[in-house]
Amino acid sequence: MAKILVVEDEQVINDLIVKHLALVGHTCLSAYEGLRALELLRTHEPDLVILDVMLPGLDGFDLVKLMGDVPVIFVTAKSNLEDKLKGLSLGAEDYIVKPFEMQELLARVRVVLRRTKRDSNEFSFDGLTVDFNARKVFRGEEEIILAPKEFALLEALIKNRNIALSREKILCLVWAFDYEGDTRTVDVHVQKLRQKLELKDRIRTIYKVGYRFEV
Repeated sequence: MAKILVVEDEQVINDLIVKHLALVGHTCLSAYEGLRALELLRTHEPDLVILDVMLPGLDGFDLVKLMGDVPVIFVTAKSNLEDKLKGLSLGAEDYIVKPFEMQELLARVRVVLRRTKRDSNEFSFDGLTVDFNARKVFRGEEEIILAPKEFALLEALIKNRNIALSREKILCLVWAFDYEGDTRTVDVHVQKLRQKLELKDRIRTIYKVGYRFEV
């Protein structure tokens, strides 16, 4: 996954963003003011920066001018159109206005990382390696054959790991919005994944909700 620098002067918000990014597998760094963020940028070379505008010392608009080509998502209370246009014109990939839903931020992070090709294309756990580009799964050197929908389900679960997904949400992610079947399809495919990849202890059934991939 990616290395992400969170630059936000309110510690509660900073900690909350870091917690949710870490839950889905990202490595995070925190800064609470602009000059410290600039130092971390130069020493750690993050893949993405989540940046507030109103910061002590060096504000976000000034900071982004010094950051080079690292992708930036502004997360700020400055909601007027002029500020949004300014942030985007400075090269930001996205501009999110507070308050926001954490799921929205995670989704936009995924989009930016995919668009800028900064995200890892492989994920490893329990002796398995999932290659998202090749859409293949290996145990050591041996490939484990998955049907296309089985792989798509595994990918959706991994990329939303440690988050409980409803069966309806999984249908939308894997089978698309116009799928005419019912949620039992999800249960059948989850059982196949558990058996083929020995994921009984990884894919947890969440009562009256759906499933969660735990790492």
